[in-house]
Amino acid sequence: MQEGSALVTNNAVILGLIAAILGFVFYTSNLKQGFWAKFYKYVPALLMCYFLPSLLNTFGIVDGNNNDVYSVAKYFLLPACLVLLTLSIDLKAISELGGKAVIMFLTGTIGVVIGGPIALLVTSATMPELLGGAGPEAVWRGMAALAGSWIGGGANMVAMKEIYGAGGEIFTIMVTVDIVVANLWMAALLYIAGRHKEIDARSGADTTSIDRLIDKVQKFEQEHARKPELKDLMLLIAFAFGATGLAHFAADLLVPFFVEHYPGLKKFSLHSKLFWIIVLVTTIGLALSFTKVRQYEAVGASKIGSSFLYILVATIGLHMDITKIVEAPKYVVIGVMWMAVHIGLLFLVAKIIKAPIFYVAVGSKANIGGAASAPVVASAFHPALAPVGVLLAVLGYALGTYMAWLCGQLLRIIGN
Repeated sequence: MQEGSALVTNNAVILGLIAAILGFVFYTSNLKQGFWAKFYKYVPALLMCYFLPSLLNTFGIVDGNNNDVYSVAKYFLLPACLVLLTLSIDLKAISELGGKAVIMFLTGTIGVVIGGPIALLVTSATMPELLGGAGPEAVWRGMAALAGSWIGGGANMVAMKEIYGAGGEIFTIMVTVDIVVANLWMAALLYIAGRHKEIDARSGADTTSIDRLIDKVQKFEQEHARKPELKDLMLLIAFAFGATGLAHFAADLLVPFFVEHYPGLKKFSLHSKLFWIIVLVTTIGLALSFTKVRQYEAVGASKIGSSFLYILVATIGLHMDITKIVEAPKYVVIGVMWMAVHIGLLFLVAKIIKAPIFYVAVGSKANIGGAASAPVVASAFHPALAPVGVLLAVLGYALGTYMAWLCGQLLRIIGN
């Protein structure tokens, strides 16, 4: 899609369309009888919040890559919702989840590291032109950049592009592969989240620790529940956007400082503004959880936070163009095969250690998507679980450069 070719370019109109879609989904998903009741029995509402906006982009109504709505959601609503979702967190209860969450996260990381080389090796058997590239447009260099995105996020992707010297053309192709394949997996995870109870029941996974955490959060809310007053809602807005503003202020100081004095720390994402914002608002939210502010969960802190998340989900959906799947088939095939290795390894380890499907989902998205989507997937299981996604995503930022670099080295050996 050419810039400016979309039917709707006004950000206010785009936001209005998103709001209308979300309103439609929530209204129809709460109907108890008729077609929609049967429809949402099989299709999770959250998936529709993601899929319907993608149609706006696919059919040229909105250009998902040329509007400010996603930036607003990512830089303002995401931090605000993280504050609201973490201020009631029980760190002790999360620690009681055990090591399975970390095991599944690391499994997801390993799946990306070995999946890329395996995909390149297998596809090159029928498409030998994928190998032997020595210049900047070599396929392996683009895949090394994609590995950065799939273990950490956008900052890591750019870092790997620079480290391995990926050219603009192959980098653009891999960005498309990232959008198509990662978003398809995101859609699959949102569907899985809507059916997680029956999946865990069939696999025999032990969900006791997760259920205990959810029950504890719900019990706290019930014990302190009261009808919110205007004062309560305004204070929640103050906490959410006050912390967001403080995080932006600090990030504006920290990023230039590290760029000037510690240029070598770029590989740790310390030059990324979003990284600092996510870390700071999470820290502020955790700090508030040790104060009386935690009681504001009783007046709907997580519900307001979840509403912000749904807007974010819709704006992420705006980036999806389902027709892109056929534009670069051989590269999409590589991406699908790469993702299949990642997913297959996750399910294999989950079966061995009897990990709940939640750990599979959040362990994957903490790698592929990072802090922008891990809490979205986690909250699709239950709002109380969103902080688990945030904490693992931060771990993904830390490991991203190391493991993506290792993946790049393996790709270089095969690609040459």
